[in-house]
Amino acid sequence: MEVKNLLVTGGCGFIGSNFVRYILSREDFSGRVINVDKLTYAGNPENLAGIEEAFPGRYVFLRVDICDAEAMEKIFSEFEIDAVCHFAAESHVDRSIKRPESFIQTNIVGTFNLLEAAKKAGDSFKLFHHISTDEVYGSLGPTGFFTEETPYRPNSPYSASKAASDHLVRAYHETYGLPTTISNCSNNYGPYQFPEKLIPLMILNALEGRPLPVYGDGKNVRDWLYVVDHCEAIWTIMKEGRRGDTYNVGGNCERENITIVELICDLLDEKFPCGTSRRSLITFVPDRPGHDRRYAIDFSKIRRELGWSPRESFESGLKKTINWYVENRAWTERVRSGEYQAWIKEHYG
Repeated sequence: MEVKNLLVTGGCGFIGSNFVRYILSREDFSGRVINVDKLTYAGNPENLAGIEEAFPGRYVFLRVDICDAEAMEKIFSEFEIDAVCHFAAESHVDRSIKRPESFIQTNIVGTFNLLEAAKKAGDSFKLFHHISTDEVYGSLGPTGFFTEETPYRPNSPYSASKAASDHLVRAYHETYGLPTTISNCSNNYGPYQFPEKLIPLMILNALEGRPLPVYGDGKNVRDWLYVVDHCEAIWTIMKEGRRGDTYNVGGNCERENITIVELICDLLDEKFPCGTSRRSLITFVPDRPGHDRRYAIDFSKIRRELGWSPRESFESGLKKTINWYVENRAWTERVRSGEYQAWIKEHYG
């Protein structure tokens, strides 16, 4: 698949910015990336510092809300968009519980606007790839795995909004023949992740001797995927996946939350001894509403059909992640203090 003008939505976020860096460095992609991002709290242009200089003429950033249908149609026309990789979403479960309305607008209405613009682009349009989550499947018991055939049973406003957007993408393929693919991934971790998420929060709090808050009994299980492995899976699906199909993307790294927190403590104690075990900072807090007990992804379809498997083990990926946060404390401090928002306001209004 030769793509000349790839629209990446949410490209200043965690996974999106990693994908932009990944795709522009690929030898099998010579096109241009048009990054559209609203720059909400988790969107940070500093995640892509140096990209324009490293890839002259191949990167464009536009501060646009995907909920603005007119603006999206104009971008499709002006930049002759021939493929979309759609990351843009409100994605934090806790925030969706407190303020679900923004999740409905961005995740459902925004996706609808993009699909409409892609449909109007006509025969020159090659692919709409939609990034989703394993949370649309609900919660698992102590055994079993989510497959592409697992019925949807979302349990939070966030996962319900993502389920709705998945269904829209599938419907546009079935009804209008729009070339689409969908990937449902497990929990990502790695560089540039907003510090409210579990792994970066625990790394930074542990480094600073702050409490490490763990929901409930800490035995909720997630399957973890290093973000660069995820980027490779996305590009593999975009190039080789069957149009109209869904692919589950997992890391084969099931871990209880408490096990992850303890491992982070142990790795930091080894790298930066502080005289006492950082496990003493672990603090159990009341569980959040609708907290799914276990997710686990069966990614045998993408492995069997497209030859993709994750390269990183959880331990190797976590070590890389810890090293990145240690080496990029200036980025971390600007994000946590909100200073980056002042920079955005100064440059983008």
